[in-house]
Amino acid sequence: MGRWKPDARGRLEQAALELYGERGFEQTTAKEIAERAGLTERTFFRHFTDKREVLFPHANPLRESLLTALDAAPDTAAPIDAVAAALESACGLFAERRELARQRQAVIAANTELQERELIKLASLASALAEALRRRGVAEPVASLAGEVGIAAFKVAFGRWIGEPDQQDLSRLVRETLEGLKAVTAGK
Repeated sequence: MGRWKPDARGRLEQAALELYGERGFEQTTAKEIAERAGLTERTFFRHFTDKREVLFPHANPLRESLLTALDAAPDTAAPIDAVAAALESACGLFAERRELARQRQAVIAANTELQERELIKLASLASALAEALRRRGVAEPVASLAGEVGIAAFKVAFGRWIGEPDQQDLSRLVRETLEGLKAVTAGK
């Protein structure tokens, strides 16, 4: 086994996504993922508690990035503008991971259980944004609405980013989506 090679976690993630795409999520085992990555099954379980965690890691860098950026937004920013700034800032997390993101979404789209888990993750992000807005003094229902709308806009922009080969700039797509939302709500 090639355990001395660097980036075991990344290799396991890549192997898992390849196998999920080839064989399906349900038919793939942790042992097969580890073997594809040139690692042991024990190494797989050092990095992931189960094969779902490859798709939904416990540590969520997206959540942390969103909250950090939202907290850094100017106090004078409107709630939706603070959320927009947070979303645009978090886009950098995906810059080098487009193909992995595309593979991940394809696996999720093929499995109802994973789709449900993705929706729960998105709802959790919306709730975290709303809570951060409440800490900034934003009242309800505006805080919850801004968090929900922001995540919905991000989901639409992300879908375009991974689905349209010519779309390179995720943060631009987030801005465009939020601008489109503003136009819809303004009745244009």
